[in-house]
This record gives sequence, C-alpha cells and structure tokens, in this order.
Amino acid sequence: MTEEATLSAGHRDMLRFLTCGSVDDGKSTLIGRLLYDSQLIMEDQLSALTKDSRRHGTTGKEIDLALLVDGLEAERQQGITIDVAYRFFSTTRRSFIVADTPGHEQYTRNMATGASNSDIAVILIDARKGLLQQTRRHSYICSLLGIRQVVVAVNKIDLVDFSQAVFDSIVADYNKFAAPLGFLNITPVPMSARFGDNVTTRSDKTPWYQGPTLVEHLEEIDASLGSVELPFRFSVQWVNRPNLDFRGFSGTIASGRVAVGDAVVVVASGRVSTVTRIVTADGDIDSAVGGEAVTLVLADEVDVARGDMLCHPQARPSSAAQFAAHLLWMDTDALLPGRQYLLRSGNLWTPCSVSSLRHRVNVNTLEKMSATTLELNEIGACNISTTRPVPVDAYAENKATGAFILVDRFTNATAAAGMMDFPLRRASNIHQENFLVDKQARGALLQQKPVILWFTGLSGSGKSTIAKRLEERLLRDGRLTYTLDGDNLRHGLNRDLGFRDADRVENIRRVGEVAKLFVDAGLIVLCSFISPFRAEREMVRDLVGPGEFVEIFVDTPIEECIRRDPKGLYAKAKAGEIKNFTGFDSPYERPTNPEVVLDTTARLPDDVLAELLERLRPYGLG
Repeated sequence: MTEEATLSAGHRDMLRFLTCGSVDDGKSTLIGRLLYDSQLIMEDQLSALTKDSRRHGTTGKEIDLALLVDGLEAERQQGITIDVAYRFFSTTRRSFIVADTPGHEQYTRNMATGASNSDIAVILIDARKGLLQQTRRHSYICSLLGIRQVVVAVNKIDLVDFSQAVFDSIVADYNKFAAPLGFLNITPVPMSARFGDNVTTRSDKTPWYQGPTLVEHLEEIDASLGSVELPFRFSVQWVNRPNLDFRGFSGTIASGRVAVGDAVVVVASGRVSTVTRIVTADGDIDSAVGGEAVTLVLADEVDVARGDMLCHPQARPSSAAQFAAHLLWMDTDALLPGRQYLLRSGNLWTPCSVSSLRHRVNVNTLEKMSATTLELNEIGACNISTTRPVPVDAYAENKATGAFILVDRFTNATAAAGMMDFPLRRASNIHQENFLVDKQARGALLQQKPVILWFTGLSGSGKSTIAKRLEERLLRDGRLTYTLDGDNLRHGLNRDLGFRDADRVENIRRVGEVAKLFVDAGLIVLCSFISPFRAEREMVRDLVGPGEFVEIFVDTPIEECIRRDPKGLYAKAKAGEIKNFTGFDSPYERPTNPEVVLDTTARLPDDVLAELLERLRPYGLG
C-alpha cells in the first residue's frame, strides 16, 4: 500500500518520533524491525537486504535489519548512522514518521535536526551498558528542543537473560537523571529489537513486564499532551507585487489561524491593518492555519518587508534587541562572545553577537558550569544582542517561532541552533540621543572627511611605524588626527583583557566603538592592531558609513617579522614564555579584499609612506 493510500485509509493522526541514544544501542535495528513487522519491505528489497547482510551485516547468517536504514556506504562500512534517515510506516491504528538519528557525538547536530521535527523521543539504552554520555546528551537536547514525552527503550534485553533486575536498575538511573528535564511522561519498555521482543508483539520471555509493547504505546500516546492553541504567527518571505493593482505578503503560517476580516499587526512597526484576502495557488480561501503557504492582502498600505512578522494585535510576541537563549554549538570553530554572527529567525536575517555566555551545561550531571566559550556539540545559556529588534517567543511556548540559527558571516556555515528563552529589557530611561551637530558638520569645520585608517598585520610587520609617520604627515598638512595603538590601550581601556581568542574579539570590539566616536567627532583616526580575525575587522567596518573605513594590510612575511622582532616577542614565543601569540599558536586571518596592501620587506619607511599617501588620495588624503 502506498503512503498516500495509507494516510487516506482512516488512520489516526500522524505521529512523528525519533530514535536516539548512544552508538550501537540498536536504533537502526529497531526501525528495521518496525518496517519488517509492518510488512513494508518488498520482495526485491528483502532479497537485496539478505545479500547486504552477508557483506555488511553484524548478525552472522541472519538478516541485519539495521541495513534497511543505514543507506550510506560510509555508514554500512562503519556500522554507524551518520545522517538522519526518515522512514514511514503504519499500523491498523496509526501512521508514523520515524527519524533514525546518529548516536556518535560527532554528529550531534544531525540528532538535533531530527529532534526539532519530532513529537516523541524513543531513547534506546543498551541493557549491557546502561546510561552513557550520549544517552544523557540526547535526553537533554530532546528536553531543550521541546519534546515532553519519551520512551526509554532498554534494548538488547536478551543479552542480559531478560533480567528484570537489570531493567529496573537502568530505569531507576534514568528517572533520577531525567527528573530536572521536565518530561511529562517517561515510559520504560524492555525489548530486543533484533528478535522483536516487546516491539510489536508481547514477549513471553518477560512475564514480569506488564506494560504495553513499544508499538502499542506509540499507537495510544497523545502527541498533543501539554500543548495549547498557539497564537497566529506569519513571517513574510516575499512582498508579492506582480502589478500596480496587487500587493500581498507571501509566506508560510508558522502557527495559529488567520481569517479574512482579522486584524493583524506588523510586529516591527506596530502598524495595524485588516486581512482582506487570503490567496493560495488554488484560489482565495476564507481562513488558513499553521503550515499553509498563503499570500495575505491587507486593507492598508502598511510598510512590510521580507522578514517582518504579522500577528494578531491581542497576541503579540515581545520585540527586543537583546534576549536570553540556549545554544547548541555546531561549528568546529569555538563560539567567541562579542564576535558578530548572522541570526536567522523565520525569514528575518540580522547581525548579532553573543554579548555574554552565562554558563555551559554539563550533559552528564546537568550542572551549570562557568565558561568563556562553547566548543563543538556543547550546550550553553547566553545573552544575544541583535542590531535590530526581533520578535521573541519562548521556544518552550512556540517551537515554530522560538527557534533560530547563528550563521558564520564568512563561511555561511550554521554555527549554532538556538532556542529563545525570554527578552531582556533595557532600562526604559535609556534612549538614543540625536544632536544638532553631526559628524558631517564637524568634518566640514575641520575641512576633512572623517575616516578610520585600520592598519592590520603581524607583530613586527611595521604597522605602528607606518601609522606614526602617516599621522605626522597628515598633521603637517593641517589634518586633525588621533592614533589608537594596541599596546597603549592595553594599559588602560583594555587592561582587563588577556590574549585568548575571546579576549582578542572583545579587544577589537571596544576599539571599534572608540574609533566610531572619533569618526563622529570629525577626526581621522589611525588604528594600529594585529586584529587577527577577519570577522572583527568587518565588524568595525559595519559600525561606520560607506567610505569611512579603509583597511590597510601591512603584508610582511612572518619570516621577516621574526628577523626584525623589535620587541623580542617572537623569541619569547619560541621559548614558550608567551602563549596564544599570533603566527605561532594563534592564527592570523589575512584580509580578503583590503583597500590598501603594503609590502614593507626590504623597503625604506619613506618609500612605503609615499606609496600609502598615493593610495589614500581617493579618500581625500595624501
């Protein structure tokens, strides 16, 4: 029977669940058993499975049901699941979509993807091993991602002689660990996925177990337990204006319901209007619900852009530029608080940074631990600061709109999956003041264009030497300047910072804010910093207007810098006296498109200065 036919055969609602747990706990075998017992394997599939079992199987001469799911060649060779595999099956009472998620810690991000789309979690535990670190990690992620009902499937019970004592001990350990996680329902089941005990049929080898089989429980479970009717949320994907007579807003309803005649409000601006039409590919409809792709036409010409959210005026989300959240870090590069990332929430993209990391969660003990960064697969609570207010729904209340991702600005890789907790309110008496005198007026008074001249390069490259000579020349030409130097600022403003990556990020963030103030004052500000990370240099560029940031890359090879070693730093780094020294045990990311590149190798300072002045003429200098 096809999936479409099955769904139309009068079954109960669809249940989405995932299998998770540690490596080799039997997740893929369980799904293979469910497919096999549901008679969803065709004869040709069964024949191919028999051959594959001889080649890749781990069950001797028997059919290895795990191979039904482990479709990637790499998975079959290693005997582990790498990707998330989705499978459909049904019984006479219900239809299911099950996500087989990887157990290896390296693929925790894939497991989180499966959990974010599931209603129930089946957490497998090898009866011989008990609770492992990945059991705890996956349980915590399930809780974090809003799953409130779990099945503790104590698998391979046959390998411990169907022992009730082993089963009871594992269940007690799990209940003790999971008590703080807020699960509404924890159902333990002893089973053998390989032989089918207590999976679809009750086993006579566990007479001490009186509960339901796994399938019986999944057939009866109420997936809506603990949920409430969610408010209307609509994130605009596209402003649809094919001609002068039509203007609509297209997207997919994230949650709730909307009908023609309903009042809606634009969260960003607070402007209220009324829905006059709901347009679909099949024509107009009177109402629509979560999951439907529609175009909404409003009665008024309100300002709405891609990424804006529409909602009912009486059920608005908070709108905040700062909010608390939990992050599951997914990047091989560690989180650096203060670094700018891109946040995507719905169809809204905006620059953001982690303003503070409140704690990291120890997934074994659930203890909150102090931390300055998050590594791959670590979970932490933090405060997020965005460049513009964003709609904030608590993830625990609305998974559809409370989720977001952080994206690396340069690689476009997903750096983290985030779950919003609550907005952070600023003091109501703090406002942005606009003055009657601006930087254009100050620059006109000084007869110069305000600009940041940002010198970057390795220690010993000649940055400070060139910056000093340039400032001297500009002063002689009647220009008002100021130089910000890394060493000088570390004696005062940044004296509390070390040289870890997170400290370097915060160092440049502070420098950028100070340089922005100098530009606003109408000055030419020269900044001489190693500034090893591309992201922070671009962050400073974004603080000021077009043409107000000039990146000057002093491109001196490290061999030449070591030969010069004007401060003796390279010698100390070689001797191990200085840690996290750029060029040795801390990286330097070369600029990709600087306005000026200077090579100081075997050149006199006056020659370098002359070249620089010539290159600065387009910026009103030189």
